[in-house]
Amino acid sequence: MIHSQHKVVIVDDEEDVTSLLRYHLEAESFAVETINDPTRIMGAARDFEPDLFILDIMMPDINGLQICRMIRADQRLKHVPIIFLTAKTDDEDRIHGLESGGDDYICKPFNIKEVVLRVKAILKRTNQSSVNSIPSRVQIRKVMLDEDQHLLQVEGKNVELTATEFKLLKLLIERKGRVQSRESLLTNVWQYESDTETRTVDTHIRRLRKKLGTQAEIIETIRGVGYRVVEA
Repeated sequence: MIHSQHKVVIVDDEEDVTSLLRYHLEAESFAVETINDPTRIMGAARDFEPDLFILDIMMPDINGLQICRMIRADQRLKHVPIIFLTAKTDDEDRIHGLESGGDDYICKPFNIKEVVLRVKAILKRTNQSSVNSIPSRVQIRKVMLDEDQHLLQVEGKNVELTATEFKLLKLLIERKGRVQSRESLLTNVWQYESDTETRTVDTHIRRLRKKLGTQAEIIETIRGVGYRVVEA
């Protein structure tokens, strides 16, 4: 169950969209801040201290991808999950959104019940990241993952991860040596099932490998099946 005080910031230049989302999220006991002028986002977000952002992409003055990068660069907000809610429906747009640091991507027109379920799923997995299913600190080759500090170090250097990237790497490390199918990862990390979203897993794996740099080979692709973490 999601805590009644979890806070969501919605940024969209269309007031009817933010009003609709506010109504349904508040009905589920979320605290909601809506912003129709995207230039106000950073100051408002720091004051509100949200648990999750919902961002439109196509907005005047500053778009959702730019806002996402600003959030990821902010020390206070960089780990807050982001859902893109946008009319940009092409696969390449979806991939670009996820590669820019988004945790989920929902296309307009949207089903409001699905949006609420996605919000709950992301907050649920964010809450669960504090559960000690692996030791607080684990080392694989030159990769160190510290759950308590939400920290990844590669060859002794800190590497920033989004909440979803951290959850995905943590799960793979928990199950090192065991192949995880895309469908299993989608269910266990994103906590919803879909036959059409498995590319979301591939996109996040590609981002993780890029951030792991010279240690990217710890994530092994099992062609036609999925991925696993290997030590040797």
